[in-house]
Amino acid sequence: MKKKIKILVLLIAALAGFLYLQNNWIGVSKWELTFDKLPENFDGFKVIHLSDLHSKFFGKNQQQLVTIIKKSEPDIIVITGDLVDRKHYDEQAALSLVHQAVKIAPVYFVMGNHEWWSGRFVNLEKQLVEAGVHVLRNNWQTIERDGQKIFVCGIDDPAAAGSQYDENGFIEEKLQETLTKISKDSFRLLLSHRPEKMPLYTQYEVDLVLSGHAHGGQFRIPFVGGIVAPDQGFFPQYTSGVYRDRDTTMVVSRGLGNSIIPQRIFNRPEVIDIVLNWGD
Repeated sequence: MKKKIKILVLLIAALAGFLYLQNNWIGVSKWELTFDKLPENFDGFKVIHLSDLHSKFFGKNQQQLVTIIKKSEPDIIVITGDLVDRKHYDEQAALSLVHQAVKIAPVYFVMGNHEWWSGRFVNLEKQLVEAGVHVLRNNWQTIERDGQKIFVCGIDDPAAAGSQYDENGFIEEKLQETLTKISKDSFRLLLSHRPEKMPLYTQYEVDLVLSGHAHGGQFRIPFVGGIVAPDQGFFPQYTSGVYRDRDTTMVVSRGLGNSIIPQRIFNRPEVIDIVLNWGD
């Protein structure tokens, strides 16, 4: 009897340890992407992509996250929404991260649905801007290297339109507003929270899209993929990694924190390390 109890205790401890690591052990996914439209001077340009923090801390003052970012030595850091969570809103988790991140590299941010749902986005946006973050709201900024440049663009999440909105119509409107003044011959990197809108990003001939929102499918089946994702339902199409459609490439982050479902399975928090290469 005592032996069975010991085995049971060990199994419970092992399960608890597994579940803890699934939520807190950050993985780093590395991608090298090649584009013939990328200016030659940007060959080797490094991007750190973060998404869906949802007010979570990784160590005191986000030390685990910051250490990973510093080690990568990125040229820019991008955050594709949901720094905060509407249910357990804690702006300090977000601000602690960005105040340190801006000292490593320029930080670019687009909002997700939770920033709007929280009802506090205006104040959060103000604090992010004061911290030195480039908040992109249906606009773009250029990054230059020795006379050559790329465009970093960002669009609002459809949640900005309120409870009654046409998601596709909203996204298309913001893409038009943001991209039409940029030549299609230029390299356009788009930050957009919603990966399920990939057909629209392809329609507008975006070169590279960085996105989040899907939380990796929350629970992942090895060799199969994610189980469920917001706005995609069961067995979603876009949850993690690299997707290509014609001349558009999209990289989807599994995210860092949790929201409605508090546990990840085979789906550890993720930092994405991207190297952009020039050439065919």
